Amino acid sequence: MNSSRTLVTARGLVVRLGGREVLRGIDLAVGPGEFLLVAGPNGAGKTTLLRALAGVIVPSRGEVRLAGDPVTELPRREAARRVAYLPQGDVAEQGLRVRELVALGRWHRLGVLGTPGKADREAVDRALAATDTAHLADRRLGELSGGERRRVLVARALAQEAPLLVLDEPTTGLDAGHACELIALLAGLAAEGRGVVASLHDLFLAGRGPSRAVLLAGGRVVDEGDPLRVLTGEAACRAFGIPFVAGPGGSVVPAPGAVPRRGSQSPQGE
Repeated sequence: MNSSRTLVTARGLVVRLGGREVLRGIDLAVGPGEFLLVAGPNGAGKTTLLRALAGVIVPSRGEVRLAGDPVTELPRREAARRVAYLPQGDVAEQGLRVRELVALGRWHRLGVLGTPGKADREAVDRALAATDTAHLADRRLGELSGGERRRVLVARALAQEAPLLVLDEPTTGLDAGHACELIALLAGLAAEGRGVVASLHDLFLAGRGPSRAVLLAGGRVVDEGDPLRVLTGEAACRAFGIPFVAGPGGSVVPAPGAVPRRGSQSPQGE
């Protein structure tokens, strides 16, 4: 991939947390129009990788660049113009109203007075509509179900209108219908020229939108390429301890009669 067109690039990425090496020499790049799935078992380092790509944590070695610039050197406002990050946990203030929370995704675009303009209000409306949360706009977060809150947090990331979306388990808590709709939405954004990097725990959705996958195990990339090939390959079988096969509609499911088996790889990350 032409480095001048990449939205995010990691080179020789190493991250240590609590004295442990969680990521080990990660190299990857994502450009406009790509939807990258980050897959792997619990403890493989998926969350740590996404946090590093979004500039939330500083690498121990190596570097991450957003649109060519080291993420650690970008001011917060400029970084927010380049990448929108959805963490795995729900850390939003429960007393906020939905529209207020989604509008926080526009903070980096507000002027000196911090007053939202027409473009900001329209971006919030589009994000609410895209995530099927417009009818919740005046509700407080504490009044919502877990799945509804998750969709609202996705809306906040969308309202940011960054060219790169980095989403950690965006379908957590969503029912099957909304999960499929969200993956289709992300695939559509990629088709329009955005870049999407997302981890997904539910492999049923793996082949429904992502254009490429990286498989993590023990803090390393052990396979990369077409999502269905990667997730039904031998490396995935070793990582997850069970073989997978391609199912209907681009899904990935355990092989019929599969008996779980664990290899020598132990969890390293988070």
